[in-house]
Order: sequence, then C-alpha cells, then structure tokens
Amino acid sequence: MADENDNGESEAKLDGNVTTPDPLANGADTQPQIGVISQYVKDLSVENPNAPDVYQWNAQPQIDVQFNIGSSQVSDEVHEVELKIDVTAKADEGVAFAIELLYCGLFGLRNISEEQAHPFLFAEAPRLLFPFARAIISDAVRDAGFQPLLLEPIDFTALYMQQREQMAAQQSGEQPVGNA
Repeated sequence: MADENDNGESEAKLDGNVTTPDPLANGADTQPQIGVISQYVKDLSVENPNAPDVYQWNAQPQIDVQFNIGSSQVSDEVHEVELKIDVTAKADEGVAFAIELLYCGLFGLRNISEEQAHPFLFAEAPRLLFPFARAIISDAVRDAGFQPLLLEPIDFTALYMQQREQMAAQQSGEQPVGNA
C-alpha cells in the first residue's frame, strides 16, 4: 500500500511502524543513473630493450604518446570503456623504453539514451579513468629505471567534440579543418 507523506512523496508501508520509499511512485526506476562499477589493468607491457646500455646515454629521448578509447557493451546496463595508452621514448641510440597500457573501467548506465551514453562513454568515462592510468604509466617508467613520466592532462571532451565535428564534415563531404 502506498501513502503520501508530508512532503508529497509516496511511501510503501512494510508494517505499521516502518516505511521505505516506493521506487515506482517517486520515479526512481526511470531516473537516469550512471556509476563506476570497477577499474582495472587489462594489459600492461613494459619494455626496456637496450638495458643496461640505455642508462649511459646522454641525450634526452623524444617521448611519443598515443592513446585510443574504445567501448563495448558487457550487458544491458554495463559498458566497458578501454583507455589504451602507448608511450615510446626514443633517442639517437635507439628505444629507451616502450610502455603499452590498456586500462579499463566498467560503468553502469541505466535509463540513458544512446545520444547521452555515447559522449559519456567516449569523453567523461576516459576522463575518470585517466588519472589512474597516468599513475600506472608513471610508476612503470620509474620501475624501468627512468625518471617518472607525468603525462599532461587530456581534455577528452574537447577531443570528442573535435572528432564528432570531423565525422560530420566527412559525412557531408566537407574537408576537415586543422589537425588532431
């Protein structure tokens, strides 16, 4: 039985003394909900191919950082977001180190339209994962015997918007402006 309390909210009576909110009466089951379920390292590779000679090199290596974002649906309300980061340090003498990290998160999405889910999964979710992936990269570089590498923050929302604009331009036949 559902009764209305002083605030106008419906409550379901369990017995004469205890009441709990009735989720159907207050719309809780139709409200959009997003949550982080878990984060984890799916794959990590650290290569130090020129050790121990690399520690004698005097030149500062050039650092190349590449990243990619992917998403897959695990179940009706759960998506896995993958943040893949590849870091390579090269000097004139060769590769100092190479690190590949595939850091993932499971995100629960309930009552979210596809139009809302896509920007979340490809912009906001990677933003939430990045600080943890950044720390793993830093530790891996340090554990390989080098100074820790602190990656610069990435504006995933701006990159997402830029990519969407480029895709729209390609579909309409226009030439994209600028480089990413």
